[in-house]
Amino acid sequence: MHHLLQINEILKQNYTFVKKSMRLIYQILFLICSLSLFTQCKEASKLNKKTTSEINLVQHAEGFSIVEYADFSILKVKNAYPEAKEVYTYVLHKENAQLPDSLNSYTKIQIPVKKIIVTSTTHIPSIEMLQSENTIVGFPSTHYVSSEKTRALIDIGTIREIGSNQSLNTELILDLNPDIIVGFSVDGDLKTYKNLEKNGQKIIFNADWTEKTPLGKAEWIKFFGALYDKNEEANIIFSEIEKSYNEALLLVKNIKNQPTIMAGSIYEDQWYLPQGDSWAALFLKEANGNYLWKDSNGTGSLALSFETVLDKAKDADFWINPGQFTSLDEILKTNSNYKYFKAVQNKNIYTSSSKKGKTGGVIFYELAPNRPDLVLKDIVKILHPEVLPDYELYFFEKLK
Repeated sequence: MHHLLQINEILKQNYTFVKKSMRLIYQILFLICSLSLFTQCKEASKLNKKTTSEINLVQHAEGFSIVEYADFSILKVKNAYPEAKEVYTYVLHKENAQLPDSLNSYTKIQIPVKKIIVTSTTHIPSIEMLQSENTIVGFPSTHYVSSEKTRALIDIGTIREIGSNQSLNTELILDLNPDIIVGFSVDGDLKTYKNLEKNGQKIIFNADWTEKTPLGKAEWIKFFGALYDKNEEANIIFSEIEKSYNEALLLVKNIKNQPTIMAGSIYEDQWYLPQGDSWAALFLKEANGNYLWKDSNGTGSLALSFETVLDKAKDADFWINPGQFTSLDEILKTNSNYKYFKAVQNKNIYTSSSKKGKTGGVIFYELAPNRPDLVLKDIVKILHPEVLPDYELYFFEKLK
């Protein structure tokens, strides 16, 4: 009997050991499965959500971002106008895409866009670079358009005149029924756009003009790349512009001579010239020039008296963008005191306003934000001609 009890006790202990061992094995297996499932989920998450930095490389622009998911993209626009607080969110999706209910409150745009209305000439070069100008069906104040491709479409009536930005022709827009209207606002007055939305139109804001840096403005081609489902093409085009811009920077990086620069012109007894943090002033700095008002704060314009500018800039080497003036004679006839400026005496005055399209639109205003590399090379050529001996000015001309 004693032996039977001993055997029974050994069996009980072994059973307990086996039971504990099996429980441990199950826990290990569960842990392995959980880790495997977690890894799979993590990998699936990577496939379903691609970050902006991975896909669109939006590095310079501050006004928009794009995040791509498996079936749709989220495009966000901020700084739609100065001091704007609202961030506008848009859902870009292909036909028949399954969208989560959580996105129902946002404007949904089916891509690629096939019919579009744009409202700024700066939008046109991006669309043309993406070879999508044939999608434009309407534009306000078409006489400002300089591009030959888009101009030809306007001339044959493919692109309709829809009034002005202050007074868009709502009835005609509804008749054109675009997939999307790309709008902008200078002062936050959105009444016209809100009225169009009430009539079923989809509005998306473009804030390229609020960007503070040359490459920041140019990077908005990726905004249009997203609308046309041409992200890759937009990335390649911008990379080429960025490379060209950086090459121009390198040309003047080690040049010690910094020519002094005055800028702007008189309008209604005030001399308006770019503030030190503005887009225009940054070009002068990047070209290794000494802009005399580079230390002024702000991204807009200074308004000074003629005497104040003369006192500070009478010995400036160059005068860049003298406003409405198209010749030296015109400058001197307007005010004989201009003769005291060294830049006038030496005929070192350059303008970007004289090159125009067929109907009078200034090419610089339309294309320069999209091609900062050409603007920078122009100014480098003006200030340091020896580093670009064979380059011909694209936007600027020397006054005669």
